[in-house]
Amino acid sequence: MILDREIAIGKLTAPNRLVMPPMQTGKTNAGHVTDELAAYYRERALGSRPGLMITEHSCIAENARAAENQLAIYSDEFIPEHRRLTDAVHEGGCLAFVQLNHAGAIGIDEPVSPSGVNVSTRRPDAVPRALSVEEIHRIESEFASAAIRAVAAGYDGVEIHAAHSYLLNQFYSPVTNRRGDEYGGTLENRLRFLIETVARVREAVGGRVPLAVRLGGADYRPGGNTEEDAVLASQALEQAGADLLDISGGLCFFTRPGHEEPGYFSSMTQKIKARVSVPVILTGGIKTVEDAEALLADGKADMIGVGRALLSDPQWRKNACQ
Repeated sequence: MILDREIAIGKLTAPNRLVMPPMQTGKTNAGHVTDELAAYYRERALGSRPGLMITEHSCIAENARAAENQLAIYSDEFIPEHRRLTDAVHEGGCLAFVQLNHAGAIGIDEPVSPSGVNVSTRRPDAVPRALSVEEIHRIESEFASAAIRAVAAGYDGVEIHAAHSYLLNQFYSPVTNRRGDEYGGTLENRLRFLIETVARVREAVGGRVPLAVRLGGADYRPGGNTEEDAVLASQALEQAGADLLDISGGLCFFTRPGHEEPGYFSSMTQKIKARVSVPVILTGGIKTVEDAEALLADGKADMIGVGRALLSDPQWRKNACQ
């Protein structure tokens, strides 16, 4: 099977092309790793042995949280706790990547954004504050510091979250970014925060640690980013040093309006795969091994993320092959 083939990610090799994508579990204790959370990752690592497991998004700063129970990595006290997660993932022979995130306008603390546009349905009356350039640079440093902690905790790689309406996605989307400075307007300018973050993280962790970006490539709404924008953004990210592109939705989060077929982002990932040389991950609605194989065989992506099916069945790979 194609799914069982090894694949290079930067200077590392994943033993197969199955990915367990990041999914928030709510199993933390105010951001701290619990026995239940460590057991959750261990069970899926041993039960399905994906080539790559990306742990649920970790906030890079205390005021960057998406939820009270979001995993945290904003200080050194969290390093030993994350080591419990990487040890659990490595028991299954899987690569372990951390996902780093800043919630921005949809956070539970002070909401911040590119230009004061509210995208939160949970807090419809909260008007986010537009970030200054100085604050943008500080957040880039916070991403870099969090990446250093992740490597110290034993993660094999780092993923930067720029999808699902979070802060870096808010800068990328023309719907939420209405700035008039060098961080707004053109696609190049809207990508600047993300590209600079990739560069800061790359500098912090060095060239041997694979760097992934989860890109909310298209918004699938009027005035939003298109699949063609996603291709250009992906090329820019590869040029900036990304070793892996994990493609998902933008302001539409992890769904695509009007689509429920297996791999419903595949029209976008196929276009991206044709224009970059780094591996591309496709997730979304993939529930069977047959679906995964067909998408790989058709050249839709290089790796397949199975989310909700693995969430509900730790033994998904074995059970799906029966």
